[in-house]
Amino acid sequence: MRTDSSPGTLPAREHLPAGDAGTPVLDVVIPVYNEEKDLQPCVLRLHEHLKRTFPYAFRITIADNASTDTTPLVSRRLEAEIPEVRAFRLEQKGRGRALRTVWSASDAPVLAYMDVDLSTDLNALLPLVAPLISGHSDLAIGSRLARSSRVVRGPKREFISRAYNLILRGSLQARFSDAQCGFKAIRRDVAQVLLPLVEDTGWFFDTEMLVIAERAGLRIHEVPVDWVDDPDSTVHIVKTATEDLKGVWRVGKALAGGSLPLDRITRPFGDDPRDREIQDVPKGLARQLVGFCVVGGLSTLFYLLLYSAFRQFGGSQTANALALLVSAVANTAANRRLTFGVRGRGGAVRHQAQGLVVFGIGLALTSGSLAALNAASSDPAHSTELAVLIAANLAATVLRFLLFRAWVFPDRGDDQPRATVVAHTPAHTPAAPQQSYGPQQSYGPLPQRPTAPQAPRYATTPYSTPSPYDTTEFRAGEAAEQRTWKDATMRLDPVRPTDTDPRNS
Repeated sequence: MRTDSSPGTLPAREHLPAGDAGTPVLDVVIPVYNEEKDLQPCVLRLHEHLKRTFPYAFRITIADNASTDTTPLVSRRLEAEIPEVRAFRLEQKGRGRALRTVWSASDAPVLAYMDVDLSTDLNALLPLVAPLISGHSDLAIGSRLARSSRVVRGPKREFISRAYNLILRGSLQARFSDAQCGFKAIRRDVAQVLLPLVEDTGWFFDTEMLVIAERAGLRIHEVPVDWVDDPDSTVHIVKTATEDLKGVWRVGKALAGGSLPLDRITRPFGDDPRDREIQDVPKGLARQLVGFCVVGGLSTLFYLLLYSAFRQFGGSQTANALALLVSAVANTAANRRLTFGVRGRGGAVRHQAQGLVVFGIGLALTSGSLAALNAASSDPAHSTELAVLIAANLAATVLRFLLFRAWVFPDRGDDQPRATVVAHTPAHTPAAPQQSYGPQQSYGPLPQRPTAPQAPRYATTPYSTPSPYDTTEFRAGEAAEQRTWKDATMRLDPVRPTDTDPRNS
């Protein structure tokens, strides 16, 4: 997605190697709050299922969300008894905070989470994470609203879920089908740059993460699931719905204002290593043309209304100049944001100045048309004036599109240096991203995946053992508040490491 700023993009997705068994490939997080009754049966059932069906090394992490009952004791007992289980304690509530904290500290290349009630059939777990392991997708979600899903729940929850989905589609233009199903997974390299952009620490965390990922063009894989409602769920529906609506308004406002740096998490063209040298992908002419026509049609109506209003107080030339000036400023701003995808305030003044030059050309065409009309008839009818102006504006519109595309909003201007993705370069530690949605953010390019030696088996103490992936130790809630990130991306070799390209040798 094009912007004036030029932060780095994510490296191309690659298949995870099957031979590296030292570090768990999958880390399944179970966020819990006062779940002393359901926690042990959930962990034992999940562990047995993964042992029996999952072909890679895995870890189960219990994220205790400031529980006040015996949940911490149950967590530590499970950690002591099962080598693949880790316990993590946070002193603040919030499912989003728990996921952000544990995911940021994990060294596994694929991160997932599920609710402790295990409402989702575990047979969907492998289909959920397989597209992430293979490099096909960036995120994966379980969907209770897919046509092939089988769901058992009451009419109230069914109505709320579908109504929420309609709100997301209508307000945020979301295309994923189920934002709140507690069954999701994400690649760790994506999480490193996506999670700092997510503000919510509660139940809206899932929705905000998915909306930002989708708007940035990341690939979201959906898995139909079999799901049975938990009648003992402790979720407060009214409070959660209210917070979700507030979150929808906040994210919608940020997207409309262009303050989210979505190009921070874009993927390069071509996931095959032989495509890495491609510098950029030409913009879709058809999409831009449709957007420009829509903006142009609305601008023409706006212009005609302004002209009719100004004509009541002055001559035709004055009314035409004022109406065209006002509509041209609005047209440039709309095309900048909607047609050509330029976000943020950088370069806005220059774009408006260039737009005014284009406006001058349009003014010359329309003013010349009016002058010719007045020369042919001393007192033309108002309807005739409008007809002449419409024809002149159509010609000016075609020229405006060509100038906008080639000059004002080119695919890549001189002020936007190219960011070439090169495979297997040495890694470096990126600058810590800021949490704010403000337009002054700047990001350095993301590092490439480093070459990693075989990692030792993960130690008993969670998130503290030094490893070749340079993970970071966090206290409870520290990662969520400080937003400290280290480069811990695992080297992800291609599916066919022997299939090399002579251009890269």
